[in-house]
Amino acid sequence: MNLCEKFEFPENAGYVIKKLNEAGYEAYFVGGCVRDSILCKAPYDWDITTNALPADIKKLFDKTYDTGIKHGTVTVLAGEMSLEVTTYRIDGDYKDFRRPEKVEFTSSLREDLARRDFTINAMAYHPEHGLVDFFGGLQDLKKQVIKAVGDPEQRFREDALRMMRAIRFSAQLGFSIEEATFEAIKNNSALIANISSERIRDELNKTLVSENPLHFNYLHQTGLLPYILPEFERCYKTEQINPYHVYNVADHTMYAVKSIDNDHILRWTMLLHDVGKPPRKTTDAKGIDHFYGHQAVSSQIAEKVLNRLRFDKESIKKIVLLVKHHDMDIEDTPKSIRKAVNKIGDELFPLLLKVQKADKMAQNPDFLPERIIKWIKIDKIYSDIKSEQQCLNKKDMAVNGDDLILLLGMKPGIEIREMLDYLCDCVLECPELNEKQKLLELAKKRMK
Repeated sequence: MNLCEKFEFPENAGYVIKKLNEAGYEAYFVGGCVRDSILCKAPYDWDITTNALPADIKKLFDKTYDTGIKHGTVTVLAGEMSLEVTTYRIDGDYKDFRRPEKVEFTSSLREDLARRDFTINAMAYHPEHGLVDFFGGLQDLKKQVIKAVGDPEQRFREDALRMMRAIRFSAQLGFSIEEATFEAIKNNSALIANISSERIRDELNKTLVSENPLHFNYLHQTGLLPYILPEFERCYKTEQINPYHVYNVADHTMYAVKSIDNDHILRWTMLLHDVGKPPRKTTDAKGIDHFYGHQAVSSQIAEKVLNRLRFDKESIKKIVLLVKHHDMDIEDTPKSIRKAVNKIGDELFPLLLKVQKADKMAQNPDFLPERIIKWIKIDKIYSDIKSEQQCLNKKDMAVNGDDLILLLGMKPGIEIREMLDYLCDCVLECPELNEKQKLLELAKKRMK
């Protein structure tokens, strides 16, 4: 792994460090920006730690606002940048397993870094003096390991979310989790029940959309999963003795997650697409497992899970629909594809194709060659349908309800709706019928 122990930083961020130093205070870049810079990645933001008190920081800079003044954090506006500047501190007792009841400011950088979660996040950097690394963070970056600062048991009892953060960082960075840190997560897994749904959702999101989504399995191995996603936990115990499958439900699911684009809608769809299989499992006389009706059950469970985790309504709608229809039978014919698009919607159909491909990629590879040929045909046909602007729903038809009322004397209400449904079915069968006069003639015949 290539590391950058000396790195570039934004001019405005350097200005804040310099101004604090010139006023007689210590100041360092700290945390994620140091870690990412050493990894030769562009940091998302630049945090600064200092022995200056919040009141001193506010006096020194013209534009500031209180971000977390109770915990010593002031946001400094420097040019176009907003930088969080936090006073060295020691955390008090954690009563809710999430945040300290109080903090005590300190003059010691070492004490400030000692309260942080992982060694790779407990490094500081000064533009002139270089890296400050009391706890072996650089060495752990080289070893590609996530290790708690100090006693991991204490770190996780202070803030239970750190257990999920360990797994998330391992997924984002492709690192392993140090043995004592891993064991401490297992020992304290029940504490995750104290964490809000929103924070759990955010960590799950970051894990799933990482380059290493299979690290999600650490949630199962550490015992965290029953507390945050019990619906998926039982998938690990659900075998699939079936010619089309080679993995249990959980392993199949995780390989499907890995096989799809790095997008939260698609990754969550794959995570939940078979979550309804455990309660629908049956085994026939030949010992073959079946999961009849699991699609509908999976969509119901998905909706429940996503609401519990406080997802936005639009994401819930898309994921639930994709889960519900992930097994939709789509033939490589224009008529079948038009009907599939009409059923799930033009926006979601390309996503559905990706979902179906990922699902099949995680099944028995013996069936894959013929499926690939079919996918290529479906992609080509769908592309032709779009380029020819064929009608795919009632909105695109050459007639509407007003035409039926004005030209055919039909009455508003269910009669109109049923006629439009009929005409749409006709157009999906035969796109050439999507002309006003042809559709009116069809409507007249149906009215007789």
